[in-house]
Amino acid sequence: MATDSLVDSGARVGEVKRITKETNVSVKVNLDGSGVSDSSTGIPFLDHMLDQLASHGMLDVHVKATGDIHIDDHHTNEDVALAIGTALLQALGDRKGINRFGDFSAPLDEALIHVSLDLSGRPHLSYNLDITTQRVGTYDTQLVEHFFQSLVNTSGMTLHIWQLAGRNSHHIIEATFKAFARALRQATEYDPRRRGTVPSSKGVLSRS
Repeated sequence: MATDSLVDSGARVGEVKRITKETNVSVKVNLDGSGVSDSSTGIPFLDHMLDQLASHGMLDVHVKATGDIHIDDHHTNEDVALAIGTALLQALGDRKGINRFGDFSAPLDEALIHVSLDLSGRPHLSYNLDITTQRVGTYDTQLVEHFFQSLVNTSGMTLHIWQLAGRNSHHIIEATFKAFARALRQATEYDPRRRGTVPSSKGVLSRS
């Protein structure tokens, strides 16, 4: 396995290449983007969800991935999420001046999903979705939890996902990505009253 990371010092940008025997993934995330999405993972539904992340998070998200999807989507789904988490970690830098916390509820027809997150440096996922079908299109719905667990592990984010309502699997998953995107946008935006200080009584936010 190889993972290389690069931070653009002129902007909050994270760029990651992750190469294993199972996948080859390149990710670039700009926290101060305009919602541009350019994702090609070989998994159409995942590409659709990454579009939601970019559009509703106002992030620029570029993902190129090839993997062993002839077996199943597991490895590609996981490694894309790991790379995105690493890119977010790099883009956040020392996290000075950000809101740190994000909280949003997103409806999509009958579905209502609540996401709350903390860019704390401490990875934790609480996941409470009741997705009743095994697949949406060709996408295995078990991979939704694995996507967010992988992203949490590398970004050092505390993330809570709660389903308040919903029956349609597509609606539940899409509302989750939209709520996550909006909560992430809120957490990464700057608080002008903080004046560039770290949003922690400890004076530091770290991955460890």
